[in-house]
Amino acid sequence: MIVLHRLGHNAEEFHLNPDLILTVEATPDTVVTLTTGTRFVVAESPVRVAEEVRTWRTDILRDALSRRRDEAPSGRSAMARVVSSRIGDRPPLTAVDGNAPTEDSPPTADHPER
Repeated sequence: MIVLHRLGHNAEEFHLNPDLILTVEATPDTVVTLTTGTRFVVAESPVRVAEEVRTWRTDILRDALSRRRDEAPSGRSAMARVVSSRIGDRPPLTAVDGNAPTEDSPPTADHPER
């Protein structure tokens, strides 16, 4: 969240989720319009609002990247880890009818790599 101040007698402080900001205009007061259609007149300039948003996003990305670096590297993707945790230690699949492809089997028409 970023901290802005409503324009008024006491410049009331409030926190705003920057992902909701649609536009920031200087008319001559700074008007922040949200994706919900709500408008706020704030004491900060449009440049200052943009700097606050940029700083907030930079901090979020920096935090995410540092957490990623701190994780132990895994040889498997996140999806592979989820699937293996759900299926457990099952034995590998084998051919039921005994006709499993071997090294000497000719390639099939629909799968030439076999």
